[in-house]
Amino acid sequence: MFDRILVPTDGSEHAEAAADDAIELAADQGATMHVLSIADPGPLGDLKLPGDAARPSEALTERAEEFVVGIVDRAEAAGVDVEGTVRSGPPGEAILEYAREIDADLIVMGSRGRGGLHRMAVGSVADHVIRVGDCRVLVVDTDVAAASD
Repeated sequence: MFDRILVPTDGSEHAEAAADDAIELAADQGATMHVLSIADPGPLGDLKLPGDAARPSEALTERAEEFVVGIVDRAEAAGVDVEGTVRSGPPGEAILEYAREIDADLIVMGSRGRGGLHRMAVGSVADHVIRVGDCRVLVVDTDVAAASD
């Protein structure tokens, strides 16, 4: 049923739970899993920080790569064919663009990310992907996942 499953991650608890579900689903379906993290410096752009600190985009890219590698390693350990990548840009748009590039059958993502308390039950990125995207989206809520374990 699914050949290409996209898993966006921001390293949050919700994204990690979604990745676990996606790994299980990809293994069951024999699907290729694509792990994507977005390094988005937002309005800071490439502003150089004081001292020896890296530019925000470099630091965010390094952190995004760590998120991807962690999930790729878990998927490989489960025998799942997996690819990982890091992109930049507004997260919702970058996720949808990548989903179109790989012709994703399904996007599996967390219900909330690192957006803070102002997010509602479904985070704004997930909401954007659901409303604007043109493929199936499975939104994983860690509260529900924890209750069913």
